Amino acid sequence: MTDAVDDPVDDPVDVGSAAGVTAVVTDGAAALPADLAARRGIGVVPMWLTVDGRPEVEGSRPLEELLAVPGVLTSAPAPGEFAAACTAALAHADAVVVCTVARSMSASHEAARIAAADFGERVVVLDTGSAAGGQALVVLAAAEAAADGASVAGVVERAASVARRVRLIATLPSLDHLVRGGRVPGIAGWAGRRLGINPLFEFRDGVVHRRRPALGPEAATDRMVAAVARSAVPGARLRAIALHACAPDVAEDLHDRLVGLGADDVLVGGFGPVMVVHTGPGLAGIAWWWEPA
Repeated sequence: MTDAVDDPVDDPVDVGSAAGVTAVVTDGAAALPADLAARRGIGVVPMWLTVDGRPEVEGSRPLEELLAVPGVLTSAPAPGEFAAACTAALAHADAVVVCTVARSMSASHEAARIAAADFGERVVVLDTGSAAGGQALVVLAAAEAAADGASVAGVVERAASVARRVRLIATLPSLDHLVRGGRVPGIAGWAGRRLGINPLFEFRDGVVHRRRPALGPEAATDRMVAAVARSAVPGARLRAIALHACAPDVAEDLHDRLVGLGADDVLVGGFGPVMVVHTGPGLAGIAWWWEPA
C-alpha cells in the first residue's frame, strides 16, 4: 500500500528530534493481542458498543455471545478517554504517538486529535490508514522504534513508513450478516450462497476494495496467501499477522502458510468486536508488509 498515509501527522507542528522516551497509544480497532500490548508497553483505548440500547466497552462479553444479539451499534472512544491514556503515558514518557484506525472508518481519529490539542507538541496523532492487523503492524513498528530510543519524530517516521507499506486482505464465509445489516443487497447474499462464493476484500488507503471472490473457503485462503507471495520484495523480511473472528483453525492454517513463505514471528490476532459485529463470524485475513533489509 504505497499511499496509505500521505501526511500521517495531522497538524504541521515540529515534533522535534531530541532524544527522550516516547510512548505509543492506539485504539481498540487494532487487532493487537492484549498480552503483547502489555509487554510492549502500548496503551490501548477501547472502542464502545451499544447492546440492547445500553453502552458497553468492547470485550465486556465473549464475541460469540455478542454476535447473537441483533442490532449492535459501534462507536469510537471519547476524547476524554484518549486524554486519560495520554496522561497515563506521560507519567513515564516525554512524548506520546497515538496511532489510530483509519479516519475514514471511525471517529476515533478525530477524538484523538481533539484530546491531543490539550498536550501541545507532547502528543502526536497518526492515521494508520488501516485497521485490525494492518493497524497493529503499524503500532508495533512504532513501539519498536520507541524501544530502540528513537525520538518522537523518529517514531512517527517509522510508523508512517510502515503505514505506506502495510496491506490487509480478508474473506468472509458469506454475505449473510452484511445483508441482515443492510450493507449489501439481499440478492448478492442469495447469489453467494447459491454459488458457494467466499467474498474477498482488501482494505487500502482507508477504503474497502472488493476483490474477485473465491469459490469456497480453501480457494479464498489460497488467494490471500498468493497475494502475499506476489508482493514479495527481494531480500526483505515478511512481517505478518494471521487474523480471524471465531475461526481459529483458519488463522492457524494461515499462520503456517505464512511461515512457509519465509515469515518469522507470525502473530495470530482476532478481529475486534467493532468490525466483527458488522461482518459476522468466520472473518479471516492476513495483514502484512515487507521490511527492507
